[in-house]
Amino acid sequence: MIATNQFRRGLKVELDGEPYAIVEFQHVKPGKGGAFVRTKLKSLVSGNVIDRTFRSGEKVKRPDFEEKEMQYLYGDENGYHFMDLVSYEQIQVSPDDLGDSIGFLQEQVNVSVQLYNGKPIGVELPIFVELKVVKSEPGVKGDTASGATKPAELETGAVIQVPLFVEEGEVVKIDTRTGDYVERVK
Repeated sequence: MIATNQFRRGLKVELDGEPYAIVEFQHVKPGKGGAFVRTKLKSLVSGNVIDRTFRSGEKVKRPDFEEKEMQYLYGDENGYHFMDLVSYEQIQVSPDDLGDSIGFLQEQVNVSVQLYNGKPIGVELPIFVELKVVKSEPGVKGDTASGATKPAELETGAVIQVPLFVEEGEVVKIDTRTGDYVERVK
């Protein structure tokens, strides 16, 4: 059990049978009445953010939550397959649990797989990945007045916005948290 005085950002707690991470918290001590803790919690399953208030000294359950370093192997009609780097055990993650990170997933990349009660609920990619542009329209000269962009398809199938000077066959660096172009890789 975790008491409210142990709350900190990123701490994992279980409420109503679902794992949450504390996004923000604030200890409030009003002039009248007992102290309490106001929190914002993000669901690790659905991604929804909720507000919850706890009385000071109240305890919440610690979830059966684990993060394992794993390597992405391949994807097929059954799901996406990852291998534990220590035990070489393989697990399968459904496309629903991967969410938007599917578009930036490359074979042989190490990721952090989040497990709740022994079942995968999400994958955390490296912050930056380098992917090859496989399809992009050529930029038109004169359209560069204010940082114009164009769509480009990556080797994983994801489509992102890139500057006009990026051409097919080039490798680009992408921020996986936002899906934004960062720079060309030389």
